Amino acid sequence: MSTSQAIDVRQLINSASLSGYQKRIILLCFIVVALDGLDIALMGFIAPALKVAWGISNHQLGMVISAALIGLALGALFAGPVADRFGRRAIIITSVFLFGLWTLATALSQNLEQMMLFRFFTGLGLGAAMPNVGTLVAEFSPERKRSFIITVVFCGFTFGAATGGFAASWLIPCFGWHSVLLMGGTLPLLIVPLLVKFLPESVRFLLIRGAPAAQIRAIIEKMLPDTSVADVHFQMAAARQCEGAVRTVLSRNYRTGSLMLWGSYFMGLFLVYLIGSWLPSLIRDIGMTVTQAALITAMYQAGGTVGSLFAGWLMDRFNANLALALIYCCGGIATVAIGLAPADTLILSGIAFCSGFCLNGANTGMNALSASYYPTHARATGSSWMHGVGRIGAILSAFVGAEMMSLGWSFSQVFLLLAIPALLTSIMLLVKSAFGYQRPL
Repeated sequence: MSTSQAIDVRQLINSASLSGYQKRIILLCFIVVALDGLDIALMGFIAPALKVAWGISNHQLGMVISAALIGLALGALFAGPVADRFGRRAIIITSVFLFGLWTLATALSQNLEQMMLFRFFTGLGLGAAMPNVGTLVAEFSPERKRSFIITVVFCGFTFGAATGGFAASWLIPCFGWHSVLLMGGTLPLLIVPLLVKFLPESVRFLLIRGAPAAQIRAIIEKMLPDTSVADVHFQMAAARQCEGAVRTVLSRNYRTGSLMLWGSYFMGLFLVYLIGSWLPSLIRDIGMTVTQAALITAMYQAGGTVGSLFAGWLMDRFNANLALALIYCCGGIATVAIGLAPADTLILSGIAFCSGFCLNGANTGMNALSASYYPTHARATGSSWMHGVGRIGAILSAFVGAEMMSLGWSFSQVFLLLAIPALLTSIMLLVKSAFGYQRPL
């Protein structure tokens, strides 16, 4: 191969099939997202037992849940620009270590104030992890399969949350609510050494930052072992940039799309966090047991795992914005059906599965949508800011859920009102499709 030959890394990744090295990266990122989902969902699963053990009110429980969500928002907002400057790998590894450590600390909380503080610090790590995982996966994936691959990784969130629900339904009666938090803290710490050893930095990021060719070559040789890259230099047509990441996200070309992404993810997370956090308590209030509540909520989360795969498949074949708008609309219908269903475990589990299939699945698709929308030098910032603004919706969901519980609204009234955010999300995605700047990456 001639020493003067240049390789366009973007075209190289797009033209090749997924290698074992890329699949290993995808698996590691799936595990990170699964642990993230498990950790975020833990408070919802232990909420009924915690209320009994500590005698706390719904408003106090809402404060504990919102403490983690505030940390999530701040972690996402700050982690994106930092990752676009210093790399995706370091941020992912650090965040996993932090949310594992602080979840262990939460298990040792002696009072409500300590638990709120520890959950806030946990949220900082949780918020930094997911958007940067999406960015890293996007930059190692061929663009023709990008949406599906990202949704495969992010269905780990609902997989982890569902696994936490099934584990909680067994752990809480046997060992108490502390055991669920101990599980949620230990597992991330066990995965950190594997991330340090096997998780690489994004090749596209290394090109943008002007990393040495030898460092890039070493990764590409592992990623594409059948491709000879000796004595060549690397380039990427999309690597040219004339403005910073923050300025790009807020520029005229991307502003409308950014606002619609933020608004739709705000509403989407408001909805799924409110349901995920308060569904166990709402089910308990209609006379069902803690175990039944945990199982029904776990089915809601499990539906999202399957729905995520469907959303990614649909986005790669049709207009991604229109696909997600349709799925959110169907999710609103399924959510109303939860409120109208009888207090039967099998029936509620089936409807909750359908609701999670649509709502959690579409929320997972939003990660692929943002990762495909922004250029490489602004991708972590754009995706992380979408997450940060979305987390504000999740924060509000904790207070709105507590207020709905305190007002004594009926089961059906609560779920009828929850269809409104799903409808608004669909509308904003339609606006993005019509007026947002669309640039192939």
